[in-house]
Amino acid sequence: MYDPAALTGAGLVVVTINCRVGVEGFAFLDDAPPNCGFLDQVAALQWVRGNIAAFGGDPDQVTVAGQSAGAGSVAALLAMKSARGLFRRAIAHSVPGLHSTPAPARQVTAALAHRLGVAAPTAAALRDIDPWRLAAGLTAFNAELHAHRESWGRLTETGTALCPVVDGEVLPETPWSALAGGRASGIELLVGHTRDEFRLFSVMGGRRGTFTEQDARAALELLAPQPHGAEAYRAVFPQAGPEELVETVYSDALFRMPSQKLAEANAAADGTSYLFELCWTAPVLGGALGACHSLDVPLAFGTLDSPVGAQLVGDDPAPEAVTLSDEIKGAWIRFVTTGDAGWAACRPDRWLTRVLDAESETLPYPEHASRRIWENYSIAPFDLS
Repeated sequence: MYDPAALTGAGLVVVTINCRVGVEGFAFLDDAPPNCGFLDQVAALQWVRGNIAAFGGDPDQVTVAGQSAGAGSVAALLAMKSARGLFRRAIAHSVPGLHSTPAPARQVTAALAHRLGVAAPTAAALRDIDPWRLAAGLTAFNAELHAHRESWGRLTETGTALCPVVDGEVLPETPWSALAGGRASGIELLVGHTRDEFRLFSVMGGRRGTFTEQDARAALELLAPQPHGAEAYRAVFPQAGPEELVETVYSDALFRMPSQKLAEANAAADGTSYLFELCWTAPVLGGALGACHSLDVPLAFGTLDSPVGAQLVGDDPAPEAVTLSDEIKGAWIRFVTTGDAGWAACRPDRWLTRVLDAESETLPYPEHASRRIWENYSIAPFDLS
């Protein structure tokens, strides 16, 4: 899915990096630096800065790009002092609003360490555990987060126990607050999300079509902006049943609003933001996936024939899928090369968005109803309930 051949064939120099994730990358340990995954990324960017010219690249024209957790990394790099000057542009698809304050991060790590059978939440205690056991233990722990809802609140609705920690040093604050507060500089940013972000998780998890009013109430209570977000969602979407409410608030809270607000904050910090929403429906499973999370990746890389690409667009991609892939891939290449995505940048008085579909258009932001609900709220890190 991430084969960069189509991008390198257009003249780009592509560097794919490895970094620590999961327990190794984001556990909040007593005897190790926080956010080791981000430290790995900064080290990789420093290597690029010093070495990319030997591969035909320009160290002054570096673009960082990521999707989902990778987009969260891209956003975090905007707020990290150690990353300043290491890149010029950024591409972020489906930015997650997943950050934690130290208090829940410390509790989560301690609970996970206990589950793994170690005496203390330290790197020294975890070092001898087989990496596959660490990963399996974290996966099982993630599946049981709801048991901790009273203590950890919103975090338990994400399915991700370990997330970046706003520790004050490696990550001094969230990217939204850093940009909005003038403590980070805006850059050239290509950012967006899919229309039906949460659909991938509901379909693949077997929950599509089963959500109840109790599920909707819990999702609104924990994920809608407080204190009046739950009422606002019901008022703005009066005809929505439990299924639509769950899907809308999860899509908004986890990806759509963090992405849109990053575009907004970057523009306010004198950056240039190009916003998009993918609205093309994946044709597999009778269209049940909609324009789901991750559908944009094989489209952007031009890897429709990859195993994941085939799972999303089918074994024989329709001409419109190929055309759409060419458009997104072309936008990436143009943006990396020139800083211009090919459509109008966002302005405070006009939030234009490239709506990517079989026939793409540049229109006012499609999720304006959700944007109004979240307008006066920031993307805040998780804290103890």
